[in-house]
Amino acid sequence: MASTVNKISSILKSSLLSMQTSQKICSRSIQSAVGVKEDLSRFDPVQVKLLDEMCIAVDENDKVIGPRTKKECHLMENIKKGSLLHRAFSVFLFNNKGELLLQQRSDAKITFPGYFTNTCCSHPLYIESELEEIKALGVKRAAQRRLHIELGVDPDSINAHEFLYMTRIKYTAPSDEKWGEREIDYVLFVKKDVEINPNPNEVKDCIYLSRENLKPFLGKYLQ
Repeated sequence: MASTVNKISSILKSSLLSMQTSQKICSRSIQSAVGVKEDLSRFDPVQVKLLDEMCIAVDENDKVIGPRTKKECHLMENIKKGSLLHRAFSVFLFNNKGELLLQQRSDAKITFPGYFTNTCCSHPLYIESELEEIKALGVKRAAQRRLHIELGVDPDSINAHEFLYMTRIKYTAPSDEKWGEREIDYVLFVKKDVEINPNPNEVKDCIYLSRENLKPFLGKYLQ
């Protein structure tokens, strides 16, 4: 088990490095959001509706402040003020061969459309079942929900207690001059063979990568 965790941790470091590199690339092109007129008409209506979901706003110590809409949490004009954080999670799902499942986000997504990312990145909602903090159970339930929505993974195929909660990271990442992320992200690992049926409104493509193939794959997209 220790060997497996060490290998997985190595993959996590590579993945987090790619996130940091992407953040630097985006930061070079970010412009001030002040005065930019809000216009959602060009976005997919399903994704626009999701902006009304209630995320969990937290302080710097991940203590719950209250509900905030997904839209509020992802507007750069709010993020740049430095006071609005929300709780999120990133799932790294490995099959029994040890290959990591990556997804390419749909072009319909408002933030980071078309980007490759880990298996599933999203947010727990401000509801009782996903606010539970003991053993990060609320976040794990949210992971079950989003794996089903994005990748068609049967919630019963992965028990919430099968997710291994590794750590939390705080990061800020602009997607463009209007939208971005500022969150405390729970990193969840799970090793299991599952059937997937990607939702095209959420996911453009999926790929399983071995440890040996992960770095060359990331390098191709970070050039």
